[in-house]
Amino acid sequence: MHFRICLRTQAFGAFLALLAVSPVAAQPFASEGTYEIPAGAKFNPEKLAKITSFFKNEVETGKIPGADILIRQRGKDVYHETLGVQDTASKAPITDKTIFRLSSLTKVITSIVAVQLIQDGKMKLDDPVSKYIPSFAKVKVGVEKKAADDTKTLELVDPVRPMTILDLLRHTSGITYGFYGDSLVRKAYKDANLYAGEFDLAEFAERIAKLPLHNQPGALWQYGHSTDILGRVMEVVSGKSLLEIEKEKLLDPLGMVDTNFFVTEPERQKRLAQPMPNDSDFRVGRQYRTEVRQKWESASGGMVTTMDDFSKLAQMLLNGGTYNGRTYLTPETFKMMTTDYIGPNSGVDRDYFYFPGDGFGMGLGLAVRTDPGNAKPPPPGSLGELKWDGASGCYMVIDRKQEMFFILLEQTPSQRQRIQRTLKLLVYEALAN
Repeated sequence: MHFRICLRTQAFGAFLALLAVSPVAAQPFASEGTYEIPAGAKFNPEKLAKITSFFKNEVETGKIPGADILIRQRGKDVYHETLGVQDTASKAPITDKTIFRLSSLTKVITSIVAVQLIQDGKMKLDDPVSKYIPSFAKVKVGVEKKAADDTKTLELVDPVRPMTILDLLRHTSGITYGFYGDSLVRKAYKDANLYAGEFDLAEFAERIAKLPLHNQPGALWQYGHSTDILGRVMEVVSGKSLLEIEKEKLLDPLGMVDTNFFVTEPERQKRLAQPMPNDSDFRVGRQYRTEVRQKWESASGGMVTTMDDFSKLAQMLLNGGTYNGRTYLTPETFKMMTTDYIGPNSGVDRDYFYFPGDGFGMGLGLAVRTDPGNAKPPPPGSLGELKWDGASGCYMVIDRKQEMFFILLEQTPSQRQRIQRTLKLLVYEALAN
């Protein structure tokens, strides 16, 4: 494996250098060209009704408590339904102010603010992580060795190059999770008891730095705690807590008043959605208790939001970085964020657990569709589609070609993949060719 970054030394010059010079940036976002539905398509109301029927059945058959679904095209809501209840105990109906755990959709918020800090010249994509967290200068890479009797041992070797901010944003740092897979490094993560006791992002970064990397930096797309380490870097460069810098640069200006890490106030707790009682484990290797204030603000999976809030973020992305006359991401920054960094000539392989999915590359915190995929017929969507989702069931798709986004907010870890696939199919079937 090889990897090369060719960036200028000046912070803002790094944008253009990355896009124009580096082989990493193989496929920029393209709003022109698709493999299925021409631009300018409109939604068929009768076909949109199938979405309502599907989710009503999900609620009535006890698979999910409820959901909030929004499709907005060209600035207008073409479909918006709240179905079911916030939780089966209170039976309070879901509204646009119901609070949902985002799980890994938190990564999108973290990544946007990180890119804003790059835009401000506070850090650069090619900065070594150790510049901000010195303990990462000593990190080793775990290489599995198999003996003649098939027993495996872990050899620790030096990284071929330092882990960078770019690696954190596109998940090529070598940092992993310990709750899936059976590699020796993942087992080391699991055995490290990373979530024990009270800790903040600074302490969490130190815990991660003591563990071996799963692979060489830049060699493999590998899902894990990269975004949490990014969050700690953001605290260091800003001199503020993660929530403080996110509120300052994104949440408060957008008016995302209920987007936070914890839901401790009685009034807000009454609006907190819960999964089905038999589906309460969010399957992320730790107990998920947003109702209890902790020191750790998980940049990779700890935030909550409402449809009122998150639709503003999605509209800003659909607009290419602007919202209500304010620029959050310049055109150059938006292009930087929505470029595929793991495509041909990048030197990056894809892990067996490649969550963006077939047909998708990886931008800075968002999956970017670069081709139709190998399925016949290919899954619905447009080239350049931006998306992400989370273990709790929440899901966002930005389709700039069709001037459309859709959001699904639900709390259903066990049913989410099936429901997300079905929703996407129903959305695109409702677009008139």
